[in-house]
Amino acid sequence: MSGIFAMTGSIADGEVREVLKSMHHRGPDEGDEIILDSFHLAHQRLSIVGVNKGKQPIANADNTKWIVADGEIYNYLDLKKQISDKTIFLTESDAEVPLKLYEQQGSKAVKHLDGMFAFVIVDTENDTFLAARDTLGSKPLYYGENDAGNMIFASELKALYKVTEDVNEFPSGSYYTPEEGFVMYREIQQPDSLEIFSESELPQMMDGIRHHLESAVQKHLTADVEVGVLLSGGLDSSLIALLAQENRKRKEPLKSFCVGSADSEDVKRARQVAKEIGSVHEEYIFDEKDMIDHLPEVIYHLESFDSSLVRSAIPSYFVSRLAAEHGVKVILSGEGADELFSGYQYLKGINNTEKLNQELVRIINTMHNINLQRGDRMSMAHSVELRVPFLDLEFIEYALKIPAELKLNAAQIEKWILRKAYDGRLSDNIIWRDKAEFSEGSGALDILESYAEGKFSDGELNRANAENEWVRSKQELLYYNIFKKYFPQQSVLATVGHWATV
Repeated sequence: MSGIFAMTGSIADGEVREVLKSMHHRGPDEGDEIILDSFHLAHQRLSIVGVNKGKQPIANADNTKWIVADGEIYNYLDLKKQISDKTIFLTESDAEVPLKLYEQQGSKAVKHLDGMFAFVIVDTENDTFLAARDTLGSKPLYYGENDAGNMIFASELKALYKVTEDVNEFPSGSYYTPEEGFVMYREIQQPDSLEIFSESELPQMMDGIRHHLESAVQKHLTADVEVGVLLSGGLDSSLIALLAQENRKRKEPLKSFCVGSADSEDVKRARQVAKEIGSVHEEYIFDEKDMIDHLPEVIYHLESFDSSLVRSAIPSYFVSRLAAEHGVKVILSGEGADELFSGYQYLKGINNTEKLNQELVRIINTMHNINLQRGDRMSMAHSVELRVPFLDLEFIEYALKIPAELKLNAAQIEKWILRKAYDGRLSDNIIWRDKAEFSEGSGALDILESYAEGKFSDGELNRANAENEWVRSKQELLYYNIFKKYFPQQSVLATVGHWATV
């Protein structure tokens, strides 16, 4: 996990210091920069893999190629084994693997990477560069040009705006080179109809779910530091917590974290799950003043004003802070299960597998500036890395082959087959608990709606909506006004993702 900055040309010392300062929360462990003939790279590092030997920017042996990277390459050890007879690694960082692959394969190297990442490799020998972002856009990356025509990349909007007002979101699943332009190297697609499992294969499908999800959790536990879990007490986070407890290799007991308002359902259920799996459980109870006081900081880090996103970001902010206060640098989340197993209310009317997959693939491919942006920004606000095992690429591929009738059964129970696969592993009131949004289960939704309703008139909302059609409620107006103070530039609006509902 890191904050990255890269550009053709260079900027003054004062400007790069401001850039690094704006990204310090993404990587407080160490930071550095390098000025080359035609490029300027800067990096703030959160040490997760290769803790003592992985400072960036990382160079190759003759200092002709350099990388700054954010995220984790989960298959980096396998890739190192494959190319170890052709290259010598100079660090223990997973971020060095894309650099070595680039030396051998150029831009094609990106296709071999499994993980959540954003990186820029500069090649001074050939006066070119490669920028890339992971398939789902789990890690953020923005780009633009300055007045001198230099191309600039940064992890967050607030860093990019230090040097240019031309900002754009780098497309997920894509790479960029000056020679090729933007190239989509991978995207989530619907499986062919012949690949869809038969309903008669239910036992095999449940075995497949258990196998692939456990493998995903094992992969996401890879770290040289302690890994904890976010535990809301809902189905998704409880399953990840259960599997993390069963598959952890460190001696320390698993730490789980939950936040909510007093007597919220999340807090009660999370305590129960923590007791069942034997995790060391920590919780934080927030109230209305807590939420309102921290709204500006949440929106500053979130870089969005979307109503659904902000209200779910507030408990995410508090729970990430809680993990950081207890010395945990990596946390696993249950994010992604709703997108794979038809967990949203509006999907209940779709029982045709092809039509359901069409919608599931659509929302998975839009998570980069909604759910995944929230997860990344709220965790990194406290220098914590968030990982999402449900969104492992192999698990996604498997889950999309499960017929719609088994994701939403005749009794209209969402995520039915996922629940059935783990029936008996946790208490029934956890496995079969009705879905609740994070903001709803934590108690945040009612507090924020009530506060915003009393703050603005209908006329104020109508005027704001006329200015920006995406200001759709008084709650959203509250967030929009704060957002504009931090990001007044018109160009920022194109980067903001939106839920269809408020």
